[in-house]
Amino acid sequence: MNFFGVFNKMGLRNHKPFGARVRCREIGIRRRNPASSPRQPRTADGRRPPNGYRRPAKGNQGSERGSVLVIVMLVAFGMVSIALYFAHSMSFELRASDNRASGLATGQAIEGAARYVAYILANYATNGVMPTNDEFECAAVPVGNAHFWIIGRDPSGAPSSEPYFGLIDEASKLNLNTADTNVLSYLPDMTTDFAEAIADWRDTNGLGLYSMNYAPLGYQDKNAPFETVDELRLVYGATMDLLVGDDLNRNGVLDANEQDLNGTGQVDSGLFDYTTVYSREPNFHHDGSSLTNVNDPAELRPLLEARLDSRASQILNQLQARGGGPGGGTTYSNLLQFYLASGMNSTEFGEIIDDVTCATNVAYYYGRVNINTAGVPVLTALFMGLGMDQSTAQTAAQQMITYREQNPDNLASIAWIVDALGNTSPVVQALARGDYITTRSFQFTADIAAVGPYGRGYRRVKFIFDTSDGAPKIIYRQDLSRLGWALGEKVRETWVAKTGGLTTE
Repeated sequence: MNFFGVFNKMGLRNHKPFGARVRCREIGIRRRNPASSPRQPRTADGRRPPNGYRRPAKGNQGSERGSVLVIVMLVAFGMVSIALYFAHSMSFELRASDNRASGLATGQAIEGAARYVAYILANYATNGVMPTNDEFECAAVPVGNAHFWIIGRDPSGAPSSEPYFGLIDEASKLNLNTADTNVLSYLPDMTTDFAEAIADWRDTNGLGLYSMNYAPLGYQDKNAPFETVDELRLVYGATMDLLVGDDLNRNGVLDANEQDLNGTGQVDSGLFDYTTVYSREPNFHHDGSSLTNVNDPAELRPLLEARLDSRASQILNQLQARGGGPGGGTTYSNLLQFYLASGMNSTEFGEIIDDVTCATNVAYYYGRVNINTAGVPVLTALFMGLGMDQSTAQTAAQQMITYREQNPDNLASIAWIVDALGNTSPVVQALARGDYITTRSFQFTADIAAVGPYGRGYRRVKFIFDTSDGAPKIIYRQDLSRLGWALGEKVRETWVAKTGGLTTE
């Protein structure tokens, strides 16, 4: 008899042992009621499902599987989104890295261009000669995978829709520290009030010539010479129309994004293009030795005899007859005045021009305008400031431009202005009354713009070089990249659009 049989005989068939109930509760098992919960059928492997397991109804299986599919799709979509996000970020990072590398290459191209310009000036700008574009490259010059251009101004003033490339002669402009208000006021779009404000700013007496009120601007006038042309921004009455005109990016042409304020179809530049503070000409030889004083007969005679041989006596006699030279009483204040009195022709004067001066007690001459490179606006303003009417001044300026284009080999000295305008020209006579002009230059602007590999990493830096003390040296540097693209549409199409590059970093 087994254990359960004993319980049956004792009448305890339906009795539930207290210990079994307690143990089931302790271990958390719900005892199966055989009547209400039949045994589960065996599975395919011969095992029974655990007690309490309920086979899902056939109608619920599809909804559970759909829920799982939605969850999987959401997870997959999230993972794909994250992957695309990081891929997009890496694409931008790659482009940014490429732009940074192009920017570095462009920066090095500009530094290389500055050294290149210094080399050109050291070898070709001797004795104040302006280097010509035939002597060096100034457009699309390669430096590694980058290229640079030197943005200049066409001395002929010919209209153009594309920038001119070359060096800019600082002596082709009016010097803000030496030009008087009469000359400055005749520059294009200039006003008399602003010309007076310029004179007031540079006046050194501490009070100012015209007593401009700078108090509303929060500062006082300088009462000292200009150190940079950009100081014009601080002068009372300065506006961007006066300073840059139509040429917002200061490249010398009217670009598509610039407004033609005067309706001329051509760029109207501002004072930045016509003025300088750097024009300075040494009054000694490049080796430091003194020049020959034309007012000293003992110095002048040996020079004339050495250079002009038999003509020396005739020239000296001519000077003496007109009250100058040996035995004469005239003291020449400028070389044009001496030339007119000497009777020499322009070729003869060109033989001595680099060795003569009117005074030896002056180390440098400031503010002379180079008539070989000055444009019509500057020459016109200079002549009108000396008392010429507008028609006479403009006609003379245009005649000079035409002459120097037709006679490029006869520009060695200021004597050519007499050949171009004549001895009796009122302009020539006015210029002979002061020391206004020259044909030598020692300060040059190299406005360098560069583009890196694939047309990216555009940069632009303006350098001003001074050769008046011998070796070229940089005296001013200004980053102009902020002004935007300045190389014109042709360069953009060639070096940017076709390469798929960017114009800015």
